[in-house]
Amino acid sequence: MDALTASTPSTLKEFLMRFGPAAAALSLFVAVSSSVGNASDYAPDPRAETLVADGQAQLAMGDTQGAIDAYEAALAIDPGFTDVYLELAEAARADGLQGKAIRYYREARERDPENLAAITGEGEALVEKGAISAARENLSILQSMCGDGCVEALELSAAIDRGPALVTAEVVSPDEDVTQN
Repeated sequence: MDALTASTPSTLKEFLMRFGPAAAALSLFVAVSSSVGNASDYAPDPRAETLVADGQAQLAMGDTQGAIDAYEAALAIDPGFTDVYLELAEAARADGLQGKAIRYYREARERDPENLAAITGEGEALVEKGAISAARENLSILQSMCGDGCVEALELSAAIDRGPALVTAEVVSPDEDVTQN
């Protein structure tokens, strides 16, 4: 028996045992890389884009609930439209709901881990909430991704430097006409 025939599998079972794992790994790689390639070519539904534009106009006029409704409708039409989560987060921040905004930013980051706007927005919402150390973690992520001089890193750095907005209690004088039951 020569060296070639000694190393050649004689049955299908031997062939699959020898080359099956490599073939499975290769097919998994091809499947994952093709889905990543398709993800970058995503085009949102035009109806959802129209609703997002409507929501942005409503938010600019101060109607946060109307904006949220438009964004949620856009998400119902096109659940894969990741930018809607960024818009929902901005509306939540405008409403003073930083915790909810952070959740939306994290959803956007989960869908697109390299989304600089989501990392920046989450960091700014964390600052508004008073979580400065967590915001600094976001800043270090941004700096590692795009450097110290990128717009997003500069914006978050400025927000961290400003710190959270101070909330003051309003002094209320007792009402003179209070009666006891």
